[in-house]
Amino acid sequence: MFYDEIKKYDWDSTTQCIMSKTDDDVRRALGKQRCDIDDFMALISPAADKYLEQMARLSRKLTRERFGKTISMFIPVYISNSCANSCVYCGFHVQNKMKRTVLSEEQIIAEYEAIKGLGPFDSILVLTGENPKVASVEYIGRALELAKPYFNNLQVEVMPLSTADYQLLRDKGLNGVVCFQETYNEKNYKNYHPRGPKSDYQWRVNGYDRMGMAGVHKIGMGVLIGLEDWRTDATMLARHLRYMEKTYWRTQYSVNFPRMRCAENGGFQPNTVMSDRELAQLTFAMRIFDHDVDISYSTRETATVRDNMATLGVTTMSAESHTEPGGYANPRQSLAQFETSDNRTAREVAAALKAIGMEPVWKNWDRSFDFKKLETQDV
Repeated sequence: MFYDEIKKYDWDSTTQCIMSKTDDDVRRALGKQRCDIDDFMALISPAADKYLEQMARLSRKLTRERFGKTISMFIPVYISNSCANSCVYCGFHVQNKMKRTVLSEEQIIAEYEAIKGLGPFDSILVLTGENPKVASVEYIGRALELAKPYFNNLQVEVMPLSTADYQLLRDKGLNGVVCFQETYNEKNYKNYHPRGPKSDYQWRVNGYDRMGMAGVHKIGMGVLIGLEDWRTDATMLARHLRYMEKTYWRTQYSVNFPRMRCAENGGFQPNTVMSDRELAQLTFAMRIFDHDVDISYSTRETATVRDNMATLGVTTMSAESHTEPGGYANPRQSLAQFETSDNRTAREVAAALKAIGMEPVWKNWDRSFDFKKLETQDV
């Protein structure tokens, strides 16, 4: 399990190692065919800032070689905002006095039908708050079953589950799981997650192993930029990604780097603020470090940032997202988890991608692949 692996690495020592990188370290990393963790630290270090254009060119080259000029499109679907956690930065936290929404089967179907009217989406990400009493594994599984007539690529972002529960969801049509560790700094983790199931650092960080053991086809990973030093968290993420790829080598992987915004109402303020330039640096570094990983940008980012990065390393994007349950069929009836920055329609995003020479891909998975996987397992 990765918890045993990450205990080998001291947080402060990792930070010091990153900050001590030199121009020579950066140039050495840029000249290698395959980078290791030490090279990744050099590429995200302050020393690499002056090499950003060179990193961008290399990132574009590697992305084109592996993914062509394509951007895979998906859309998130929130089906519940009920949560048992007390994450200090999240609008869904249990102490927030708000109306909680848990969509019925009819309302879930209405969301799917509304999404099909926005564009030819075939990939969805089903999300819930972390409250197993109302958003149980059975409830999530039923949402996946209801999605099958509308979409082929079914992914979830829900509470960390057991291996058996992930296997159960696979039987319901699950193709991928997204889970954010938020931060790998175990010492400070409970400051941000003081109560609820999410306060268990070890259970969460080992959740990715359980996904791998369950044979989940694609696993999405990430940290929340703004809690701790982004360079150290990104290095721990890179270590985790490399561990997963070696241990569960049949699985595909994606990464995401969502940035917190400064609150305007006296709420939780980010401890660190990542600039657009630093986000680009991290994206380029991740592509140079891992040529095959899918790099995803959500509508948290502005249209300008997403359009600029679409040719330089990003390979997946969401579009026309709502972050409140029922938001597609009945917008603004429930509290959203966060406000989006890119508010273009799906068709406008697609047109913008085509204008810069990129091809939006709406379908990259077919349900018949699931039967092929079962046949292989039987053999």
